[in-house]
Amino acid sequence: MSDIERPELTDAPARKALGQHFLFDPSILHRAALAAGPVKDRVVIEVGPGPGGLTRALLDEGAGTVIAVETDPRFAEALTLWPAARDGRLIVVQKDARKVNFEKLVNEAGATQPAMIIANLPYNVGTPLLVGWLKAGDWRGEMALMFQKEVAERICAAPDTDHYGRLAVLAQSATRPYISFTLPPGAFSPPPKVDSAVAVLEPLPADQRFQHIDQLEQITGAAFGQRRKMMRAALKPFAKKRGMKAEEWLQSVDIDPTARAETLTQDDFRRLAASLA
Repeated sequence: MSDIERPELTDAPARKALGQHFLFDPSILHRAALAAGPVKDRVVIEVGPGPGGLTRALLDEGAGTVIAVETDPRFAEALTLWPAARDGRLIVVQKDARKVNFEKLVNEAGATQPAMIIANLPYNVGTPLLVGWLKAGDWRGEMALMFQKEVAERICAAPDTDHYGRLAVLAQSATRPYISFTLPPGAFSPPPKVDSAVAVLEPLPADQRFQHIDQLEQITGAAFGQRRKMMRAALKPFAKKRGMKAEEWLQSVDIDPTARAETLTQDDFRRLAASLA
């Protein structure tokens, strides 16, 4: 993007109710734009572009089309005035991201390969958006998502570690997640109360992805909802609703009924979920 075409970022204050914390440092923004790999000629989804710092970095790095989903009309309307919006490289969708049909947007943008999702996510919607994207079909490719550091650690955690839980099991059923880099509160305006981190989630090969994430979500919710209990106790209400005895069900898929959720592996949870599919 030439300096003549280079748009100015929108000057408007962050709104706490929308979980907004903005990044302005160009070096950080370009690092985030490329955290999941080259964006050149790719369709990229960005949620919560705000003033447009990351949007501009994505366009600078050669993204073919950036689909910017922004619920705040102050920023959405300003982005529609950018040269890239006029020439079709920037598609602005003013809507709550939780109500967006992303697959439809990607298809309408004419994507020839899976779309990347790169975003400094608003803190109050990051986790539900991620869970929805994990369930997505082949339209969704690599993701680089800015979260609170603790959330990023939960996504990437291994079994039997402090941060391991439902989110790690779900994320690792469809992707290989890792933390690319972390940022202190002072990198943002206004500064949040905690550190942040960019989590990169690389799609697993098709033959390694788990196909029953809805069932996995239900089981992990029950298992980690009472994580200090043994699995036979934690899953007892869940199993009872389905006319099963928790201990017999666990034994049938080679899981020790006295184990606790945080010690179970991805394969253990997959066997449990697959038994319900």
